[in-house]
Formats: sequence, structure tokens, C-alpha cells
Amino acid sequence: MKLLSVAITMGVGALGPAIGIGMIGSKAMEALGRNPEAESSIRTAMILAIAFAEAVAIYALVVALILKFA
Repeated sequence: MKLLSVAITMGVGALGPAIGIGMIGSKAMEALGRNPEAESSIRTAMILAIAFAEAVAIYALVVALILKFA
């Protein structure tokens, strides 16, 4: 039961950030297509948003490790 909870935690915890990062990349490419001159500001905002989305996956990993070893 403990390993099942770890698997569900990581599965659900990685699904949201994966979808979010995909959407961020998609919208950034759309924005670059519409306004190529704003590349540096779009890239900066995209990298910052990806870092925040990835932090959610890292929190899920931490929770899964706590569940596994506690």
C-alpha cells in the first residue's frame, strides 16, 4: 500500500507540471511568432515560469520520498 501511494503521488505530481511546461512552451512559440523582437523578454518569462512549474514536481518528489521512507 505504501508503494502504491508513492507511485500515485509521483504520477499525479508529475502530470501537472508536464502539462504546464508544454503549454508554456507552446504559448512562448506563439508569442515569438507574433512578435519576434520581444525574444529576450519572452525567453526570460518562459524560463521563470518553467522553473516554477518544475518546483511543483520537485515538491511531489519530496512528498513521495517522505512517504516511502517514513
